[in-house]
Amino acid sequence: MVEPFPWSIATPVVATASVRVKNRESATRGRFVNRRPPSRITMPSRIPSARGASAALLAAMIVAPTPSFAQRGGRGGPDTRPEVTFPVNLPADDARIAGLKKDAMRMVDSMSTFTQQMVDMVFSFGELGMQEEETSKYLTGILEKNGFKVQRGIAGVPTAWLATWGSGKPVISLGSDVDDIPQANQKPGVGYHDPLVQGAPGHGEGHNSGVPLNITAAIAVKKIMERDHIPGTLQLWPGIAEEQMAAKAYFVRAGIFKGVDVVLFCHVGSDFGVSYGTSAQNALISAQFNFQGSSAHAAGAPWAGRSALDAVELMDVAWNFRREHLPLTQRSHYVITDGGDQPNVVPPTASVWYFFRETNSPLVQGLFALGDTIARAAAMMTSTKLASVQILGSGWSGYFSKPIAMDMFENIKQVGMPVWDDKDQTLARGIQRELGQKNPRGLSTRVPEQLPTPPRQEDLRGGGSDDIGDVSWNVPTVTLRYPANIPGLPGHNWANAIAMATPIAHKGVTAGAKAQAMTVIDLMLKPTVVAQAWDYFNNVQTKDIKYFPLMRPEDKPAIWLNKAIMDKYRPEMRKYYYDPSKYKTYLDQLGIKYPTVRDTTKAVP
Repeated sequence: MVEPFPWSIATPVVATASVRVKNRESATRGRFVNRRPPSRITMPSRIPSARGASAALLAAMIVAPTPSFAQRGGRGGPDTRPEVTFPVNLPADDARIAGLKKDAMRMVDSMSTFTQQMVDMVFSFGELGMQEEETSKYLTGILEKNGFKVQRGIAGVPTAWLATWGSGKPVISLGSDVDDIPQANQKPGVGYHDPLVQGAPGHGEGHNSGVPLNITAAIAVKKIMERDHIPGTLQLWPGIAEEQMAAKAYFVRAGIFKGVDVVLFCHVGSDFGVSYGTSAQNALISAQFNFQGSSAHAAGAPWAGRSALDAVELMDVAWNFRREHLPLTQRSHYVITDGGDQPNVVPPTASVWYFFRETNSPLVQGLFALGDTIARAAAMMTSTKLASVQILGSGWSGYFSKPIAMDMFENIKQVGMPVWDDKDQTLARGIQRELGQKNPRGLSTRVPEQLPTPPRQEDLRGGGSDDIGDVSWNVPTVTLRYPANIPGLPGHNWANAIAMATPIAHKGVTAGAKAQAMTVIDLMLKPTVVAQAWDYFNNVQTKDIKYFPLMRPEDKPAIWLNKAIMDKYRPEMRKYYYDPSKYKTYLDQLGIKYPTVRDTTKAVP
């Protein structure tokens, strides 16, 4: 049997882990809240084994957030949280900087065809996490042609790379994800389900657009820096296997961000914005539980076998009963990756892959510890063994820089939303109707009027994750949301791929590249913004919370993920790779009239 995780709370607490900590009355809010553990969070990556840990300790980890992560400031009065009240003084653009930003916007506009081709090309590759081979080859080739030095295979991830240009300080790092979604293959510009290759993966998250945005912005800034002899270093990298949360923590461990002054990440959205402070992203641990039994003839001598699949199913059943008694903030989901070979053989092996999510890293450790305990109990119930537990990915909840976000937001307002034409709005409303929306609203047309304040801890109710969180706890970081997709879609779905090789994506990426380039110019020429970002990072963000990795020192990147799926579908998908030497756009190559929507629609799954 595999030993319990040295940083987890394991078997001794399984029976009584639901014991809740005592409540106390909150003077600030005038109601009862859960008592919280000690305020300073400085947890190491390997907490000593807790075989004798009390049930109350696990309960405290799972039930109640810690005060270091809690938000201060009562409702109905001024928001006194330090992440909100931290003073920021943004220097106004002088004539030189204003002129350079106008130059950057003109350069980005002049590269719109180049940007469109990158977006369409990566869309056509449609590669899953850890298998982004064609994508990385193509993008690094472009960067090398434009004078960047490229290091491939960083952090033990074959499809990862690091591109750099320039010298000296500041070092500004640009990142975005490149992987896509299983079974999300879809013809672009078609407002209903119509895959190019049935069952194949596709860009149902829009990750084909972010690195092209960063490349466009970086080339524009590079030209300005060369022309005006501006010192500094540009760094670009891809988010590999973000959907599995499987790479960025390894980038951190490999030291990719040592010496970096600011990270500007970007992610596709349907709005145009940025945020700061606590985010709604959940911390996550991705773990596969592998059980070992013994085979036997399932009809002739079933008593001679021990079913590993029984252990998987009992673990899943137990988890589903237990989730009723877990906080509303947790999210957990699983797939059975090995359920045996055939019905007439008692399965000697079986595996189940879980995502555990909670609002912060200590809480997600507690949630994983509970899952680990239940797995061991399931093995005991079935006389099988928990052969191993693989950590396939992990990530902290993101926390973002107020000074950089404020600076970027000013640039977003200056760029403004793209101008959508009737065709763009027709496609957007067409898919919204297709998904059963009674009053399809189409595409957003306005930039938010103000930068939103961070959510309070009590308002967090769970949600998605992004391993940019690990980066954000090591260097001041923000995430630019650029308007390249359609609002109101389900996410991780073929519907989210519809816009991603159309004028909607092309316009949104060009707008985002302008804001990204303008922000890089500010960071290069306004050292006080970088200084304030580090002040916020050191004295607000990490004052009481210190980063620790959620994977173990011996864990390695799961570079085998998705290989079998891509091996199955890549030969057919290659037939549809975009050829910009023959066709202006991918829509032209596919012969798709833009937009194609149903005249009459109905709700679909």
